[in-house]
Amino acid sequence: MEYQGVLLSRIVSPFLLLLLTSLAPFRFDVSSSSSSSGFDRVQVQNPIVEMDGDEMARIIWKMIKDKLIYPYLDLDIKYFDLGILNRDATDDKVTVESALAALEYNVAVKCATITPDEARVKEFGLKSMWRSPNGTIRNILNGTVFREPILCRNIPRIVPGWKKPICIGRHAFGDQYRATDTIIPGPGKLKMVFVPEDGEVPVELDVYNFKGPGIALAMYNVDESIRNFAESSMSLAFAKKWPLYLSTKNTILKKYDGRFKDIFQEVYEEKWKQKFEENSIWYEHRLIDDMVAYALKSEGGYVWACKNYDGDVLSDLLAQGFGSLGLMTSVLLSSDGKTLEAEAAHGTVTRHFRFYQKGQETSTNSIASIFAWTRGLEHRAKLDNNERLLDFVLKLEASCIGTVEAGEMTKDLAILTHGPRVSREFYLNTEEFIDAVARNLETKLQEPAVV
Repeated sequence: MEYQGVLLSRIVSPFLLLLLTSLAPFRFDVSSSSSSSGFDRVQVQNPIVEMDGDEMARIIWKMIKDKLIYPYLDLDIKYFDLGILNRDATDDKVTVESALAALEYNVAVKCATITPDEARVKEFGLKSMWRSPNGTIRNILNGTVFREPILCRNIPRIVPGWKKPICIGRHAFGDQYRATDTIIPGPGKLKMVFVPEDGEVPVELDVYNFKGPGIALAMYNVDESIRNFAESSMSLAFAKKWPLYLSTKNTILKKYDGRFKDIFQEVYEEKWKQKFEENSIWYEHRLIDDMVAYALKSEGGYVWACKNYDGDVLSDLLAQGFGSLGLMTSVLLSSDGKTLEAEAAHGTVTRHFRFYQKGQETSTNSIASIFAWTRGLEHRAKLDNNERLLDFVLKLEASCIGTVEAGEMTKDLAILTHGPRVSREFYLNTEEFIDAVARNLETKLQEPAVV
């Protein structure tokens, strides 16, 4: 059997080969144009890229395909196995190949994957501590990560005033995450020097005269990346017909954060102002402290563009404020708005996978993974002007939300509604929940089209 061009028999032990083979998804062969319920499968004209993942996320990913995708869609999937063993076997080339395929076909759906640390390298016997697949894909697609909550009326929110989603965009390049920091051992002068390639006179800036030990940090960003961030943010806000806010601290970092503010304003004036005004939406820059205060008292319903660190922190704050990280979508959108990669905002759910390996019952929330499929397929539908596919997507999302609102949910959500000592009768296990969604989907698909 071949796994993305690599023979499994050369990679893993017979035991792991058996395990992986049992988990590996198969190319769906459409032998009939109708599902078992008589539903005529939706024809999807163009391919989507599938990026498979690891551990419990991989288990629920396959259940979703088998129960919620394959029976209803006739589609061509370009499959890439981003499981940790295959990334290791291909020297991580499979990750690059999957990202390039996403650029070619414009739509990708991704299962959660392991980013190895020292313990994982030892656990799997890896050749190297491979980089985060998400980081690699993000760099190739040159896009912005947007996270948005999935709202269920019966799931309590820590911020009860949030009636509508808040979609937060994180500029995932530069700043602290590519900074150079150092410990200053004692008294001395710290300088920052820029040496132009064209031979012009170097620019030398005095930073601080240290009287004793301390610390220092130098960070950067580039106009091209900031401009792409602005394009992605405005493209998404326009698609949603929501206002867009950018938050910085330009009153303190007048040149650094001021550059973000200026470039966003330039992009807005050049390309988006008229489109926004015609749809009664707007773009506005706000100071980060003012924006945080506004966010807490607002009802939601906007896109919030954040610098790298701000987005890292505030995306988790929003997830918790809306109820759960298990109820968050995550999409990576290219600067031109044409290429989209969707995934769950959570990880591989290792703790549940350990239970699964022992044959014990699990109650793993699959909603974010289902929405990874729906958000990817929604983008495919819009690119192809495929109304039947868009109708299917909307009904699948409504089936997920309707299932939870009817009281059928996994343990993590039951804890939010019934408390930490919730008894077994109040929640479903992993497969039971997906089956409940499938039943609701069957009912909704018999109803008139919603688009």
